[in-house]
Amino acid sequence: MRFNVYTLDQSEEWDSVVRSFKNYDVYWRSGYVKAFQIHGDGDPLLFFYDDGKTRGINVVMKRDIASDVHYKNLIPENTYFDFATPYGYGGWIIEGQEVSGLFHAYNEWLKENGIVSEFVRFHPIIKNHIACRSFYEVIQLGEVVHIDLSSPGIIWSNITSKNRNVIRKAKKNDVRIYNGRFPEIYNSFRSIYNDTMKKDNAEKYYFFEPEFYSSCLDDLPENAQVFWAEKNGEVIAASIILAANGFMNYHLSGSLPEYRSLAPTNLLLYEAALWGFENGFKTFYLGGGVGSGEDNLFKFKKSFNKNSMNYFNIGKKIHNETRYNELLHLREPAGRNYFPEYRA
Repeated sequence: MRFNVYTLDQSEEWDSVVRSFKNYDVYWRSGYVKAFQIHGDGDPLLFFYDDGKTRGINVVMKRDIASDVHYKNLIPENTYFDFATPYGYGGWIIEGQEVSGLFHAYNEWLKENGIVSEFVRFHPIIKNHIACRSFYEVIQLGEVVHIDLSSPGIIWSNITSKNRNVIRKAKKNDVRIYNGRFPEIYNSFRSIYNDTMKKDNAEKYYFFEPEFYSSCLDDLPENAQVFWAEKNGEVIAASIILAANGFMNYHLSGSLPEYRSLAPTNLLLYEAALWGFENGFKTFYLGGGVGSGEDNLFKFKKSFNKNSMNYFNIGKKIHNETRYNELLHLREPAGRNYFPEYRA
């Protein structure tokens, strides 16, 4: 049996293991999680298990609970930790039917290394929550949307008639779509994206430093690029699109409010989908609404595939109940609709 834990210092071995799995996506790559380590989300780890019959990988961000503002000077540093999926999706990708050995080995490691709890956001297209139900409390949340990239005809026929008219209008108004990866376009993206986040009153978390974007450029050379819309030579909308192993993902996006009536993002996503088909990708994942709700953002995404039916699943697991309750006790009342509750 092999049970290995990789850090970013072993990024070559990390990525070699990930690429050996049939259904991995970009979220498991070392270059993807590096940007979120820079953002302050914790220390990335990749777990790898192989007993000859069953093998699996899991990507996590390891977080020191003592660094949480609620526990400053209350608990010792570098003693108690929890795991969360990196921004986006993760969880165990398992090949093989017998999972008890994998979860037993994982559980033993967690006990020995002071892990109190774990929160997982499973991948809606890979559906890796199914193999994990025996270990985690798996909860289905809202509907999410993807575009089927089987052919240009299927892409177009799945778009609602209203959205097709909007895409035609954007073309008629001479909105042009381009894609590429170079420092200047990431800088343009950051400016537009930050303005969009300010307008939407987004939390501080959603504002990323220049180093984050440098990591997207340098550490994901084959997997991250910017698609952008221009009108009269001005960048009016832009999105970071991630792509790996047949999967495309709509990552971060923004647009200038004064050009919203031209629907540049509608055309951008349509053209990105066509690029995906031409480059051999199978699905283009758009996601869902804010907090898994069926809001205007969800309706916008749904207009790109009226036939998309996938659901977002999360996983919860308390690994050390005694320590979990002690942490809750240190700062009651905590948030009952948040997991882990002690971080609410």
